[in-house]
Amino acid sequence: MSRLIICLCFSFLNYSCSTAQEEQPSYITSGAAQLNEYLPLLKGKTIALLVNQTSMIEETHLVDTLITINNLKGHNITIDKVFAPEHGFRGQADAGEKVSNGLDADTGLSIISLYGKNKKPTPEQLEGLDWVIFDIQDVGARFYTYISTMHYVMEACAENGVKMMILDRPNPNGMYVDGPVLDTAQQSFVGMHRIPIVHGLTVGELAQMINGEGWLDNGVTCDLMVIPAKNYDHQMTYSLPVKPSPNLPNDLSIALYPSLCLFEGTEISVGRGTYSPFLQIGHPEFTGDSSYSFTPISIDGMSKYPKHQDKQCYGIDFSKESITYGFSLKHLIAYYHQFEAKDKYFNSFFKTLAGTDLLEQQIKDGLSEQEIRATWTEDLSAYKQMRKKYLLYEDFE
Repeated sequence: MSRLIICLCFSFLNYSCSTAQEEQPSYITSGAAQLNEYLPLLKGKTIALLVNQTSMIEETHLVDTLITINNLKGHNITIDKVFAPEHGFRGQADAGEKVSNGLDADTGLSIISLYGKNKKPTPEQLEGLDWVIFDIQDVGARFYTYISTMHYVMEACAENGVKMMILDRPNPNGMYVDGPVLDTAQQSFVGMHRIPIVHGLTVGELAQMINGEGWLDNGVTCDLMVIPAKNYDHQMTYSLPVKPSPNLPNDLSIALYPSLCLFEGTEISVGRGTYSPFLQIGHPEFTGDSSYSFTPISIDGMSKYPKHQDKQCYGIDFSKESITYGFSLKHLIAYYHQFEAKDKYFNSFFKTLAGTDLLEQQIKDGLSEQEIRATWTEDLSAYKQMRKKYLLYEDFE
């Protein structure tokens, strides 16, 4: 896959990031690929890995790499278990689908699910461990649950005297910061931190913020080590070599995700139940307003029970647009005004995703996007100042 994204004008967005963006260098080295930096720390240690299908070093999974190195070079590393986030160890579970405990058929390792009732490792699950290694590709949006799983594991490690290592990876939406900052009254697994929808941090930087701002329960601090990515900074674009989850199929969907995900809290489909999720939006009632349509169906591993299943939805296709980066409410507001049954447009999930109960009311009250953005200014400015304390890479400003 080409690792170069060209940033061009994109009709979906009213507000694209204004900072200059650099082409991705020919070789960004993830934290996981810097084996010499962390293998000496793991010799003779017992570890668990919090990983999924994105935890790759070139063409090989981190788990397989460590097993091979251990066998060939006798590092005496004991891999005790794998912790699995939403979508599972192999990334094949639908959003929200139960991820079960079990054994990995390829390695024989025990798999402990951290998605569902057991979001935080228990003392028994951490017993005997020296390190938990986190290596998961994030996409830079507050409601992407991998960072919530990271939070709970940091907390559990702090409470049980286990060290945690973050093998950092670039943030594909890391070149800007935007959106409302979370109101703590709306804290949930899709929004745990006082950060905006687009937070502009890698997982390593966010982990440092979680520690530094005292966001873990009872003021505990995780014994944390971050292995930064090399040749990366926040002015760069980054093309993901592996899908981060089943319903983000390509770079364009990842760029659109922070804006389009808010439609999950409405009656509008984002294309779940098709092979182009987060590349289109639509609704069955918009028949007279669009020549474009799609029909959601049940697809194992992507969306088993999609919104408006087996109904033709009419709307907008973004799949042929060029990529740029920014957060927009343009279509969210426009579709509200177009929707006839306005009292049914938003569902109960919208406030949770937005991280505030104000945005829904502001749209209902007819505020423009500029007027809504003005209400974020103070909190967003304060967040940007706080963010600077935890950066590991050159910033976009």
